[in-house]
Amino acid sequence: MGKAGGTRDVVRGVAAGRPVAADGMESHTLTVASEDYLEAILRITQEQDATEGIRSVDVAERLGVSKASVSKALTTLKDAGFVEQAHYGKVSLTPSGLAYASDIWRCHRMLRAFLERDLGVDPKVADDEACRMEHGLSHDTMLRWIDFLGKQGIEVEE
Repeated sequence: MGKAGGTRDVVRGVAAGRPVAADGMESHTLTVASEDYLEAILRITQEQDATEGIRSVDVAERLGVSKASVSKALTTLKDAGFVEQAHYGKVSLTPSGLAYASDIWRCHRMLRAFLERDLGVDPKVADDEACRMEHGLSHDTMLRWIDFLGKQGIEVEE
């Protein structure tokens, strides 16, 4: 999960958790780092089956960042409406945060599967590169790629 990146302007609507720009294309309004935080929150929540939220320290450990960095990122994500957190309490995704994070995580898994299976890339390298690539694809392109992989016998679950 990377830690750099810019943002794209949002003009209207939301598609699959990602805002839609004036040209009708889904855009990434969050930085790559913020998207990585969302993905990490989702993955930790799923791994821990944490229906009541997760600890911010778990996010810090997952991403290899300081607790202060997590706190700052959570403020950004709260302000954007993607996470909820009581004062120093557990962190959980809002419905829009869950949709956005799920979209990123599905894209990651799709890219990793393609790199490993179709291109023969080493699993660790494929995972690292999928993490860097996942932030640049529109939702439409991801769905087309998933459809293509499905025709090749590779299923990417939602």
